[in-house]
Amino acid sequence: MQNIKTLIHARWVIPVIPEGQILENHSLAIYQGRIADCLPRIEAETRYRDAHQIELTQHALIPGLINAHTHSPMSLLRGLADDLPLMEWLEKHIWPAETKWVSETFVRDGALLAIAEMLRGGITCFNDMYFFPEVVAQAAVEANMRAVIGMIVIDFPSRWAKTPEDYLRKGLELNDNYQNHPLIKTAFAPHAPYTVSDESLTQVAILSKELNIPVHMHIHETVEEINRSITQYGMRPLGRLQRLGLLSSRLLAVHMTQLTDQEFQTITKHGIHIVHCPESNLKLASGFCPVAKLYQAGINIALGTDSAASNNDLDMFMEMRLTALLAKALASDASAIPAKQALRMATLNGAQALGLEQEIGSLEIGKIADIVAVDLGGLETQPLYDPISQLVYTAGRDKVSDVWIAGQQVLKRRQFTTLDEQLLLSRTQAWAERIKESRKFT
Repeated sequence: MQNIKTLIHARWVIPVIPEGQILENHSLAIYQGRIADCLPRIEAETRYRDAHQIELTQHALIPGLINAHTHSPMSLLRGLADDLPLMEWLEKHIWPAETKWVSETFVRDGALLAIAEMLRGGITCFNDMYFFPEVVAQAAVEANMRAVIGMIVIDFPSRWAKTPEDYLRKGLELNDNYQNHPLIKTAFAPHAPYTVSDESLTQVAILSKELNIPVHMHIHETVEEINRSITQYGMRPLGRLQRLGLLSSRLLAVHMTQLTDQEFQTITKHGIHIVHCPESNLKLASGFCPVAKLYQAGINIALGTDSAASNNDLDMFMEMRLTALLAKALASDASAIPAKQALRMATLNGAQALGLEQEIGSLEIGKIADIVAVDLGGLETQPLYDPISQLVYTAGRDKVSDVWIAGQQVLKRRQFTTLDEQLLLSRTQAWAERIKESRKFT
């Protein structure tokens, strides 16, 4: 009998692979941070009698959700500037606020607030893009949270770096410092085509290929972005990125609300991953990503929340639901994106986009034990005929009860085990008072 550390008994196990499978009255055995077994409960109790046993009799176990695009420290700017189009929101409100307030302390406190929100919502891995990325990485490690940390590149100076060369140098130092870390990976994160020069993008393309590191970038987010590119470069952003050598299966293209038929072919040819952020796109009126058409073309689609400043929450349950509902409405087809596919986009597809599909994204034997328990026993989720449909169309993040990352329980009956909730609230309220007071005089 294997020396299993933890045995989790659940009403349902939803492994994501095979797609749509629902295992009733099954158990997951955890050993050294990985899934050692998945088997019927009656067999598990006999085989692993000495394990620590956890009873979740009305819960579904799913893989940890993967937030494939966010800016975690911006949680401290939640609600600062709402009901505005993207460029006005950025140029007149967010960028000035960041110039005034962003520092190592701001980034640490904002990242920890976001991590706490994500953990309580069943997110076990996030793909981040922000200044002081080494501070975000430290915060993630402190919380035992999995993260892909963006090595941001942008043409204008910040408190973290002054020139594009400085951004790249510091990013590569970060990558070196986290080589082979069990929780932290890196990705190049040039902000967007309209904020990064040809020279910098070419350098990112070369380094991405040499180091086999993903590239995470906002692309084709709005009509205005497209028009600016045509005016400045004589071509659409995707065409410019192709000319600069950035299109490959390492590219995570975020938003992609403006696509031509020719661009569909380009995306398919290069194996580009799409990161769909429906709630942020709706709030900023950026447009609609043609998810159903991308899905039919066999393109990998992951989901992200964007920042809490543009969303205004980090809720992957809402992103799953909106993904399925918007796709149906836009395609005039109620079967366009079924619930099981929305769940896969929030888990395994995100892992695939980040190059982590061999380790996370599904509940398979041998994979890392990033696991989320969702309580489906309450009256709000009754009656229950299909647990996957209930997860996507009915349950919310408030139904997440327990979370494990690499086998360590980080959320236990909705209480944090690695974070101090009262300290986070106190620090967040202090930031809110400082920022609110400063805005009285602007």
